[in-house]
Amino acid sequence: MKCISGFLLVLFASFLSPTGAEDVHLYGQEGGTVTLPMEKWDSNKVYVKWTSGTRSVIKLNSFGSETIDEHWKGRVSLSKTDFSLTITNIGPDDFTSFTCELSIPSTKEYKTTTFKLHMVSTEQPASPLLAGETLTLKCNIKDMLAGTQIGWLNPKGNVQNRNALLTVRNVTGEDHGDWICVVTCQGRKAPIKAPVKVIDLSPAPPQPLYTSSSPLHLPCSFPSYISFQDLQAKNIQGGHWTFAPSQGAGSGPSGFPVNLSLEPKLSWNLNQTKNLDVPAKTTNDLDLSIKMKRVTKDDRGTYTCTFVFNKGLTLKREILVEVLHIVSSPGTNVPVGHEVNLTCNVGQPLTSDLKLKWNPPKHSSLNSRLNSLSNSTLTIQEAREEDSGRWNCGLWRNTTMLTSAEIKLKIEQAPTDVWLLITICAAAVVFILILILTVILIRRHRKRVKPRRRVPKFCRCKDPKPKGFYTY
Repeated sequence: MKCISGFLLVLFASFLSPTGAEDVHLYGQEGGTVTLPMEKWDSNKVYVKWTSGTRSVIKLNSFGSETIDEHWKGRVSLSKTDFSLTITNIGPDDFTSFTCELSIPSTKEYKTTTFKLHMVSTEQPASPLLAGETLTLKCNIKDMLAGTQIGWLNPKGNVQNRNALLTVRNVTGEDHGDWICVVTCQGRKAPIKAPVKVIDLSPAPPQPLYTSSSPLHLPCSFPSYISFQDLQAKNIQGGHWTFAPSQGAGSGPSGFPVNLSLEPKLSWNLNQTKNLDVPAKTTNDLDLSIKMKRVTKDDRGTYTCTFVFNKGLTLKREILVEVLHIVSSPGTNVPVGHEVNLTCNVGQPLTSDLKLKWNPPKHSSLNSRLNSLSNSTLTIQEAREEDSGRWNCGLWRNTTMLTSAEIKLKIEQAPTDVWLLITICAAAVVFILILILTVILIRRHRKRVKPRRRVPKFCRCKDPKPKGFYTY
């Protein structure tokens, strides 16, 4: 019964007057998807028939029953609003003509539209590119029609040029992905994909890494779409982590430079350095980050992760590390009443988007003026016992705290026995000084009052006696 009704509909449609025929040219890509567009009719009772050459593709009768040819099952779908045909996974034999016949039995109206699908292919590198190399792409059109325009979009959707041939020098990881050759004909655009793989390291943090004494994670990894085989195909030679200290910083952490081992898989030779470790592995075996278990102010500087390939090509990422540090003057053990200066900094002036915030202990008298505690130096003029405890200095960017440092102050009365010992020692010193002074004065006095011994006088007579001199 269904076959008879379908035959009658086709027979009836052959006697209807057509509204016109149009040829539409479209471009597609093998393996891609294309939609053959139709204009919507205002009637719901429409008979639809799509054919390719002499072979049926899909039919839809006026009652809404759909029939798909076995050859096209799973690859075509029909829009229920405007009866456009969508073809997925385009095969090499699909670049041919398609005809759509629409008819409305109630109004004796029908429309026939012919589509011609033309093939577009792309030429792109067969193997992955290394960041820094040159990318060449080409868009090939078979049987290109007059007035057809060609252009290229990068993976971000930005227009690169309006030619079939495209050359990009010094590619980066941002150039990885699907480049699109846009073919425009009769006002319709056909996006043709050209996949490109670029070997590059994942982007480094855009801002310095701020830390204090907590463990520090230094990121260095390849994106998940890169495999070890891709690196081997580019003849990876080795790699290393290096450190360059900031101005005024110390010699840096121990264990640097760190060299790369290629066998049996990529890994760092940490040389049993206790302060360095490798983070827990994720599903990406090419995560070559390292972790520093503890950090000091001497570790401020630039850490560079480098991989060396054939012909001297290198991939590297630089990470600037700033360490927040607190210094107390005169120290962390301070007697009551003394002045304490706390200095918090990262070793260099802060940028305008950064600020410091102090957080005193709960019982400190400085809690009453927290809003003013935003300078790098904090002065406690007369330290009290309530000021003892943990002083925290936080580094903030807008409303986000980047890191914080902490110092513990101990402020207390000096013990009585200490003061007693100081007093005794001072008295002993004074007594010794007085004793020494007394001895010196006595000796000087004795020298002054000591009696002089009479010195005998001798003379010579004018008329000396025979025996010589005489004493008077």
